[in-house]
Amino acid sequence: MSQPGNTSTTWFVTGASRGFGRELTEQLLARGNRVAATLRRPGQLDDLPDQYGDRLWVRALDVTDTGQMRRVVREAFADLGRIDVVVSNAGYGVFGAAEDLTDAQVEAVISTNLTASIQLARAVLPYLRAQGGGLLMQMSSMGGHIAFPAFSMYHATKWGIEGFYEALAAEVAPFGIRTMLVEPGMIRTSFYQAASRVPAGPAYQGTPVDRDALPVEQMPGDQAKVVTAMIDAALSPDPPRRLLLGSDAYRLVHAALAARLADVEGQRDLAATTDVDGWMPATPDLGSLTADH
Repeated sequence: MSQPGNTSTTWFVTGASRGFGRELTEQLLARGNRVAATLRRPGQLDDLPDQYGDRLWVRALDVTDTGQMRRVVREAFADLGRIDVVVSNAGYGVFGAAEDLTDAQVEAVISTNLTASIQLARAVLPYLRAQGGGLLMQMSSMGGHIAFPAFSMYHATKWGIEGFYEALAAEVAPFGIRTMLVEPGMIRTSFYQAASRVPAGPAYQGTPVDRDALPVEQMPGDQAKVVTAMIDAALSPDPPRRLLLGSDAYRLVHAALAARLADVEGQRDLAATTDVDGWMPATPDLGSLTADH
């Protein structure tokens, strides 16, 4: 793909109504790129066509409607030809103890954040493969490596999509398709205002679940800077598999991974005691299989 500031590229973005999606759409258009922007209510982008004309392609999309998603993807590739970057951005959070959430809330978060992200990747892969490559950019979070009380369903979806993309990256690499998981920390976006909040039930009052959310002004991340970093990384010669953004994300993820590795090292001898007697590995281990991806 081209370097920033050079030849125009074409992007497909879900969840373009607000937050990262809206910021990404605006920055890409300002740079001279084409954007296929999808969102539940297309009228939320009515202020942009007068300025950017046919470089902005807008369609209604409820990402939880897989049939609609496939139709919109098919139409976007038919109308725009090559799409260089597909950004899976749609998602939301629900704050509350796992036990206090309703069944409908559990299913809705999984459907929007995880299942829809998987289905978008599956929908665009045939087109990316046919055109000889492209980049799948999936919005994840530092919450794909760490977890906080009262946010369990959000973390479940982010840990899930991280695992999906870990496998997918190796599957699609032979076709020139790259993947990137974007892992921001606490960013000052509309995400937190839009998130649902379930009051702590009697059993959870006074526990870590029963606390106020961090005020936005105490969050270190700048939305515009995060999006600029995303665009620059996507257009770089060698896009990273994971893009960790925010000083808090680096600090917290680094500490979590270091602690997890220490736990693994502490179980090395015990793990070996459960092998079949005399067993020796006959094939490369998982690390060597994934080291080049």
